[in-house]
Amino acid sequence: MKFLSLMFLLVSAFSAQAETRVLFNGKDLSGWKFADIWGNSKVEVLSNGVVSCGIGKPLSGIAYTNPFPTMAYEVKVEAMRKAGSDFLIAMTLPVESNACTVVIGGWGGGLCGISSIDFMDAAENGYSSGVSLTNNIWYTLRVRVTPGLLEVALNDTLYTAKVPFEKSSRFSLRSGSDIDKTLPFGLATYETHALWRNLTVTSPSPAAPKVQSAVAVGSSVVP
Repeated sequence: MKFLSLMFLLVSAFSAQAETRVLFNGKDLSGWKFADIWGNSKVEVLSNGVVSCGIGKPLSGIAYTNPFPTMAYEVKVEAMRKAGSDFLIAMTLPVESNACTVVIGGWGGGLCGISSIDFMDAAENGYSSGVSLTNNIWYTLRVRVTPGLLEVALNDTLYTAKVPFEKSSRFSLRSGSDIDKTLPFGLATYETHALWRNLTVTSPSPAAPKVQSAVAVGSSVVP
């Protein structure tokens, strides 16, 4: 009982110290830049605050220009495919000193996975799944990176992946693509018009005690 009480107090303290940042301001693309991708299409903020990413030839996307965490954080975003038949979002994000891309709806429209794990892209490694995705439907993607574990959840249960790692070198970007142009954190589409909204990142505040960070690691499960 004492142990459970202590865990509750530590988790509560961690939650109190967590900091959530909104990455889209609903007005313009301040804090972002157009990815230096050949064939990049128009990316703009609509009057309702939603970010519209046009159909690229083949890729189109944006890269975040402000500081971004590399460990102990969770990203959440809503995405919709308006036109096209490939990925509505490819989220490239850091894992310590490395990076990977979470792909939703790639390889013809239905594959969800992570590129790359052990130098194998989402179509080759064992952490992908075929999912039926419908245009004009909002999907919620969450990605959590904590020491030793990367977790992905699409609509909580539609697609999930938990990738353990001892070293972040297990992750890399797909070779031969321009997806590295969205580093250190970015979003992209492939021959697809997509909408994105409600993009946030949550991480411990700089003042959070170390013991609270350790509790976060032990309790990090998506969903």
